[in-house]
Amino acid sequence: MQKNNNPNKTTDFKGVMLNAYPDSIGEKLSDTISMLKMPEFKEVFSLFYVLPTFFNSDLDRGFSVIDYNLNKELVSNGDLKDLERLNIQLKFDIVLNHLSVASPQFKDLLDKGEQSKYKDFFINWNTFWQGYGTMNDEGIIIPREEFLNKLFMRKSGLPILKVPFPDGSEQPYWNTFYQQITYHKINVKDLEKVEGLTFDKAGLICKKINAAIEKGEDFDTINFEDSVHYKQEVLRIVKRNRSYLGQMDVNAKSELVWDFYEETLSKLKDFGCKILRLDAFAYLHKEVGQTNFFNKPGTWDYLEGIKKIADKNNLLLLPEIHAEYGLGLHDEVAKQGYPIYDFFLPGLMIHTLETGSSKAILSWANEIVNKGYKTVNMLGCHDGIPVLDLKGKEVNGVYNRGLLDDKEIESIMNTIMDRGGRVKNLYDAEGKKISYYQVNATFFSALGENEQKMLLARAIQMFMPGIPQVWYLDVFVGKNDYAAADKGGSAGHKEINRSTLSIKDIKEGLKRDIVLNQLKLMRLRNTSKAFLGDMVINEAQDYEINISWKFNEDFAQLNANLKTFAFTIKYSDSDNYKVFNF
Repeated sequence: MQKNNNPNKTTDFKGVMLNAYPDSIGEKLSDTISMLKMPEFKEVFSLFYVLPTFFNSDLDRGFSVIDYNLNKELVSNGDLKDLERLNIQLKFDIVLNHLSVASPQFKDLLDKGEQSKYKDFFINWNTFWQGYGTMNDEGIIIPREEFLNKLFMRKSGLPILKVPFPDGSEQPYWNTFYQQITYHKINVKDLEKVEGLTFDKAGLICKKINAAIEKGEDFDTINFEDSVHYKQEVLRIVKRNRSYLGQMDVNAKSELVWDFYEETLSKLKDFGCKILRLDAFAYLHKEVGQTNFFNKPGTWDYLEGIKKIADKNNLLLLPEIHAEYGLGLHDEVAKQGYPIYDFFLPGLMIHTLETGSSKAILSWANEIVNKGYKTVNMLGCHDGIPVLDLKGKEVNGVYNRGLLDDKEIESIMNTIMDRGGRVKNLYDAEGKKISYYQVNATFFSALGENEQKMLLARAIQMFMPGIPQVWYLDVFVGKNDYAAADKGGSAGHKEINRSTLSIKDIKEGLKRDIVLNQLKLMRLRNTSKAFLGDMVINEAQDYEINISWKFNEDFAQLNANLKTFAFTIKYSDSDNYKVFNF
């Protein structure tokens, strides 16, 4: 028997956290609030992580923020008052690394060019790398190999988006994450200023250009035949006619960026924010000769700067970081006193239920409590099921083990893929895959759509240390949404787990035992004082999990069989002894 003190005693935030977009249920946030007011949801949640379409945004389902004002199409001030009356505390995102091209700051830059107040608010790729690389034929500096090899890519190719300036030039700006370029069809009138081009030839060129746009073909492959001498001018017109979206990296060396952070955190506090997730913070600090992901000491310096602003606004910071377990970044962040995301639990949970072995997941539970980590854990979420995070990593010539070995991780991936999941990879600067990153699927589908497995997974999550965060779709055992994933384009893999539920879906779901039983488990975790106390991992067979929590006279105990997926929960309730058998 091993007894561990609960590391989460040091935080004021307790209970279970709902995770959803403002329009994940119904059409706007008020519909989610209507659900939370239903008797079945009484005392189930104490916290609500509302994803960033809460704000004005335009790409990557909210993570390309235009500004941090309320998105009035989805959210009202009345919603915030309702949540306060329900005693539900709020968690929001600040996307530290980037803003939308449609943000006031970037629009001012595009409008005024070098004269813009925000000239240095974003990162001009060529300015950053000037003197450290060679300009190519497209006007982009390619960093020297020793610098380029250190860059950590989240998409194929260089992390840039070329944008038009008032002087007619196109400038490359640092764009780590998503971009979306849309070419619009042209007509003869668009080409009327091309000197010497006849009406008939202009019509033929328009047909070819528009056909290429429809098929997504490269314009350079279009055969202009005897009008080839007009090609470059025509293509310039086509490019001017395009529209684009992008998440443009901010330059944290600019004082205006820090003024923006000050203004934003104050605004979020006024909205009722208590916990602030720092999205993509590890990409913020950039320095020639260093990696663009969690370089040191720059990343620590920036994080400390954000913490000072957060402290003034009474906000708890939750840095978001995905990296191999063997790299140890989660440990570094935790040692600085920050809570961390338990991105390891989803993969470990699937491994546990598929292999029938508790060894890996209980080893991780012990590490959390022995090292005093303050965690927020999850099963499903708005993103994917992490797999990179479970890996080992070589550091300074020494290989640090992972929570699972590579074969075990590959087995998780293959299992989820066989059940309809889709994979997201990481790339180098030349567009070559260098590593798998995450698998996208609903957690229910990842478990083979087995209701008893899903219920046991939820029970184990509720007995793990940390704040349990619950994806709305998992509660209602959502299945993979292939139509949405296919429709979603380059980022469509994420849409497989983001189906919108109507109020009718909610009411129908509440007739199902799997839904009602999950709510029972979450209500127990959310209300029982036992979880304010100490966790004990009791001795058991490898195919069993036996965990107890105790606080004064209150207790709760989970005893699960990983072969049959049956489990029992014994707990105290107002001096009464109760049992759940599932």
